[in-house]
Amino acid sequence: MQILTCPSKLKLLETVLQRHLPQALPANGAVMHINRRNPAQHEVVVDSWPEFKVVLTRPRKEVVKDKQDCYSNFHTAFYWDVDAWRTLLENAEAIDWGKAFQCCARCGRPPLHPPRYATGPYCFFCSQEPLSHDNHCLSLYFRYRSDLFHFGSLNSSHSALLNENWSVGRNDWSLRYLDSLIHNFPSACLLDKEDQLVSWCLSDPMGCLTHGYTLPQYRGQGCVAAVTRATAVKLHACGFPLYGGVLADNQPSKQALKRQGFHILPLTNYALFFTPSLQPTR
Repeated sequence: MQILTCPSKLKLLETVLQRHLPQALPANGAVMHINRRNPAQHEVVVDSWPEFKVVLTRPRKEVVKDKQDCYSNFHTAFYWDVDAWRTLLENAEAIDWGKAFQCCARCGRPPLHPPRYATGPYCFFCSQEPLSHDNHCLSLYFRYRSDLFHFGSLNSSHSALLNENWSVGRNDWSLRYLDSLIHNFPSACLLDKEDQLVSWCLSDPMGCLTHGYTLPQYRGQGCVAAVTRATAVKLHACGFPLYGGVLADNQPSKQALKRQGFHILPLTNYALFFTPSLQPTR
C-alpha cells in the first residue's frame, strides 16, 4: 500500500483512469479534484506503484473529526483485481472500519460483508455533447421566465433548506456536508423575485452532478433541468466528464434526464454505507 503525494504521479494516475471511463468515473472525478486545488482535502492510496490494481481515494485523517460522520468520510475505489481490492479493504491502514464511511466503488457489491452496512443500487447518467455558457443553450432546457426566476449563487443561508429536502439527510452531519459542497464545488440555483430559493443542483468530491431538486410548488417548469445544465457547464469548463447518479428504480428521473440529453449508462453501481457500533467518547 502506498499514499501518492507526488504531483506527477497523481497526474499520471488521472490519465490512466480516464482511459477506463465510464467505469472509473467516481475515482477519476476524485483524483481530478485532488489535482485541482483539492477542496475536500482528499488523498490517494494504491496497492502498489507503478503497477497498481486498486485505486482508493479518501479524506485525509485530520478531515474527519466525528467517527459517526459518514457524509464527510467519503471514499471512492476503482480496481482491476477483486482480490487486491479485498486485501486493501482488510488493511486497517487503508480504511478505518472504526469510523462510519461511505464508498462508491467501481461497480458491483463489495467483496466483504461486514455487519452494519448497506448498499444502494444506482445508475450513472452522462452527457457527451459539448456545453457552453450561452444562455440560449440553457433556454433549451428551461422555459425561461425572467420575470419569475433568475440564476443565483448558493450560500450557507441555503444549507438548512437543502438539508430539509434531502431524503438521506436531515441531520447535523448532512447539514455540514451540504454546506461544504456549496463552498467548495460547482453548483447552480434559481431564485424567485424575492431572492428565495426555488431549485438547485450541486456537485461533489467525485465531480458528480448531485442533489438536483425543485421545491414542489415550482415543478413542471423545467427548473431542475436548468440548474443541472448550469452546474454541468461549470464542471465542463474545468475539464470534468459530465455525469451524475440516479437510483436504479427511479424511472421518472431517468426519463427526465434522457429528455435533457443525458444518456443512462448500462452499469449498475453500489454505494457502500458502513456504520460501526460506536461507544460514546468519555
